[in-house]
Amino acid sequence: MSDKRDYYEILGVSKDASADDIKRAYKKLAIKYHPDKNPGDKEAENKFKEAAEAYDVLSDEKKKAQYDRFGHEGLSSGGFGGFSGGGFSFEDIFTHFGDIFADIGSFGGGFSGGRSSHNRGPAPGEDLQMGIALTLKEIAEGTVKKVRIKRYKVCPDCNGKGGSGMKTCQSCGGKGQVRRRMRSIFGEMVNVTACPDCEGTGEAITNKCKTCSGQRRVKTEDTIEVKIPAGVASGNYIKLRNEGNASAQGGATGSLIVHIEEKNDDFFVRDGQNLFCKVLVPVYRLALGGEQRIPTLYGEVKVKISAGLQPGTQLRVRGQGLPGYNSDYKGDLFVEVQAHIPENLSGKEKSLYEELSTLGQARDEKRERSLFERIKEFFN
Repeated sequence: MSDKRDYYEILGVSKDASADDIKRAYKKLAIKYHPDKNPGDKEAENKFKEAAEAYDVLSDEKKKAQYDRFGHEGLSSGGFGGFSGGGFSFEDIFTHFGDIFADIGSFGGGFSGGRSSHNRGPAPGEDLQMGIALTLKEIAEGTVKKVRIKRYKVCPDCNGKGGSGMKTCQSCGGKGQVRRRMRSIFGEMVNVTACPDCEGTGEAITNKCKTCSGQRRVKTEDTIEVKIPAGVASGNYIKLRNEGNASAQGGATGSLIVHIEEKNDDFFVRDGQNLFCKVLVPVYRLALGGEQRIPTLYGEVKVKISAGLQPGTQLRVRGQGLPGYNSDYKGDLFVEVQAHIPENLSGKEKSLYEELSTLGQARDEKRERSLFERIKEFFN
């Protein structure tokens, strides 16, 4: 069982809190525990990250539904389901929730909307997002998908320098930042943003590169491979670092965030790691018993049909469900038995069914007479 705190408890909201309530609660904690307001405070840093993890889950409808149903165990780890894998950085938080910190603004120039005053530098490239739809078989076994993405890469001609002949930017005086004072519900704030003229570098290019026009990057279309492990689910995502856009300011390359989606299956229905299906079984096998072939995601298996098994009975085939992420445990397959009524009978088959019908009617009449005699004796 996970030793993590309850996400609702972390944000101080109830389970029926609205999206706006959840966002407001997170903003309040982000302001209180922001690293620029609590330099060197490890406890504040942990609470800041803890709040970000809680908001990442509760602000996403799919993740929130999964968490409400299964708790922390329902969220995959190791890079799946938001920040729940741990090991995320402040840069991850500020990039992921950039709109939150843009709304908050700055405190005295130190609270810089997500980029700490002691850690300023060229802004990283933008993250890219895309979805990949998987079949249940691909989820069961894991797969590698080739995808085409359009993105910005470092200009090959100027090697990301944008040109030659650098000079101090006149707009920001070489600081790379411009400040704007504003009033909000939190009082007077100073909004610190990258200089639009030099894009935060503090320098302007005299001779711009003809290939990228001084932008330091060019647009490309690439094919990359995405390795997807077994056991993922809709709502999980994979973060591929350095596969996003190159920075326009010479900073780090962004990430590609691949969201996992599941294709509907015509035969199986998924519930967590368990699978459910319906199988038609011939009426003679239901009556006499025998073995029935059952399709699974891993090939056919045979199950025993006991004599007299009734339609609607559910059989459990252990270990034929889906694996968990980073786990050897597999769920089970639950098979609902349905009677297969034959059509277009041959002459011989029709004759045999008529004979069976005659025997059945005789047996029913005998049973009914016996029951009538017992009732009669009871009242006499």
